[in-house]
Amino acid sequence: MYQRLSAVLFPIMSLLFIGSIYWGYQEHQEKNSVLLKAENQYQRAFHDLSYHMDQLHHQLGNTLAVNSASQSFHRKGLVNVWRLTSEAQNEINQLPLTLLPFNKTEDFLSHISNFAYKTSVRDLTKQPLTDKEYATMKTLYAKSGELTKDLQAMQDKVLAKNLRWMDVESAIATEKSAEDNTIIDGFKTVDKKVSEYPEINWGPSVASMYQKRTFKSLSGKKVSAQEIASRAAKFLDLPSTKGIRVVENGKGTEYASYSAIVAEPKSGKNISLDFTQQGGELLWYIHPRDISAKTMGLKEARKHADQFLTNHGYEGMTPVSYDEYGNEGVFTYVSTQNGILIYPEMITVKVALDNGQVVGLQAGDYVYEHRARKLKKPALTESAARKALNPDLKSAEGHLALIKNDIGQETLCYEFAGKINGAYYRIYINADTGAEEAIEEMPGMTPIST
Repeated sequence: MYQRLSAVLFPIMSLLFIGSIYWGYQEHQEKNSVLLKAENQYQRAFHDLSYHMDQLHHQLGNTLAVNSASQSFHRKGLVNVWRLTSEAQNEINQLPLTLLPFNKTEDFLSHISNFAYKTSVRDLTKQPLTDKEYATMKTLYAKSGELTKDLQAMQDKVLAKNLRWMDVESAIATEKSAEDNTIIDGFKTVDKKVSEYPEINWGPSVASMYQKRTFKSLSGKKVSAQEIASRAAKFLDLPSTKGIRVVENGKGTEYASYSAIVAEPKSGKNISLDFTQQGGELLWYIHPRDISAKTMGLKEARKHADQFLTNHGYEGMTPVSYDEYGNEGVFTYVSTQNGILIYPEMITVKVALDNGQVVGLQAGDYVYEHRARKLKKPALTESAARKALNPDLKSAEGHLALIKNDIGQETLCYEFAGKINGAYYRIYINADTGAEEAIEEMPGMTPIST
């Protein structure tokens, strides 16, 4: 009996054994294939980074070499600088450097990219490069040359020693640096050098991009947690502050704020409101709840949103667009001044479409940007500005609107909302020059006639 049993089991076990060996071999081969593919990607990204940094250095030199009156070549050169910098940033993102201190170099490239872009998009025939911008480009040329030399020295070592990027990834992941990890040491050295660069004058348009909003710029005095509880109770139309918990965020910093939290008895979910500590301004409000089936449309939901803003002191707000997510309607409002839409002062209101209750408010842009502005009269009429539009655009009546252009400057424009190629667009025509200042596609959104 045992002989017959072993005669049956032996070939079965042999097959299983052979199968497990084959499976293990296949797994090993697949793992090696994945590792090889990753290694090839890292090598390609690193060598492309070295190449594009070298090209960036040469392109800056070419741009500086031409006559100061060569605006067309300056534009072409700066566009190429922007393109090459973007390529370099993309390649850095493909390398396993997330845990390495390489942020100074990435920040430096980001500044170069924005400097090149914002300088090239303006009309250089009317606003040629200034002496300060030439000085900045000379500094960038010199520093990009240093970066290129360091990367090329690393590249030579990687090729000479046949170094593997997978070893770098492993060393970073395990937080154990190899005794002679040329790649890790090289990137650390490069970043340290960049951090020691002298302060570069990037100009106001680029510098403004990196200025973080802080609550210190707000008017009004600092408010206490008790005052925030009172403001939250008033906003929610509660009889008292009982049950309102206030938490201070970022204590002692320039970003200090308060969160007011109210537990809803029925659902047990928390209603949250965030206020600035300076001035006690409401930044956002959210009331998470289960929303039933939709019972109302755009017109009725808008009335609820309008009334909500009026009740809470947001006067002169105009709805400019509407979107729908499930059973929620989201309205975007902007301020108006002398009939002009002020887009920097934006508020978003979320309405539950089962009963019209406002369940969300985002007012951060309004809090930071709300102020009285001196608005000049447009040099062009609406009909003159309309001539710049595509004849196929089915556009409604134009409106004056204040927007921030590509270099962060507030610019008075005529806004034309219309449909072309089956999609809605907002097109902003400069009210002084007639040039297209901005074009915004609104996928899935419905413009609201003002």
